Amino acid sequence: MNAFRDYTRRYFGATRSATYGVLAGLPLFLLYETFVILVNEGRTEHIRVGADVWIKNVMATIGQPGLLGTVIFLSAIGVYVAIRERRQQIPLRASWFGLLVVESLFYAVVLALVVSTVVGAVFGMDQGGAPPGRITLLVLSIGAGLYEELVFRVALVGGLFLVLRRFVNGSRKAYITAALVGAFVFSLVHYMGPYGDPFLLSSFTFRFLFGLALNGIFLVRGFGVAAWTHALYDVMVVAQMSSS
Repeated sequence: MNAFRDYTRRYFGATRSATYGVLAGLPLFLLYETFVILVNEGRTEHIRVGADVWIKNVMATIGQPGLLGTVIFLSAIGVYVAIRERRQQIPLRASWFGLLVVESLFYAVVLALVVSTVVGAVFGMDQGGAPPGRITLLVLSIGAGLYEELVFRVALVGGLFLVLRRFVNGSRKAYITAALVGAFVFSLVHYMGPYGDPFLLSSFTFRFLFGLALNGIFLVRGFGVAAWTHALYDVMVVAQMSSS
């Protein structure tokens, strides 16, 4: 029992680190960027995740356009993480990356059951709209797991927490406030801009609760688990749509 407890403690401690977050996000990045090129071949208007476009636009303003800018951006994050955690001697185990994906799948299933059930019970309707092609949706699902977690969880929620803890008494209050504000913004941006969805209270509530759950996962378990949970949840939704 003590050996198992020690193993789980080391697993949860290591996989919560930014090191595992960066390495766990790498397969999502490679899959998304590879398949998005294939999906967009021959298209006049390219399809990408909104958060991905935001990052590329920011990098373009400093002279690093497109995929090159994203690679530089993510490489800078990797270097920062390596410098920040260089003295912690975080063990890297292939089996722990596998467990991280399995853990994320468990959270994705729980979110699918709990959040959808709550919103369905309150509003008596689903939250989806008319989807694009299945392959396109699968590609966007992977990209959402990576890029939306970078923007909304790491930058927004993580940044809010760092700021709020300087002004709010107690880390718990800062965590809760950052999670609530982050979930509200995460849901709201889906209705903004020319490609935003028509506003529905049911879909807004669903996205708010989903974002709130992902915020909790990010704050407790780190970026890697949050990104894989988001991606796997979206893939499950696409698979369910395809079978119906």
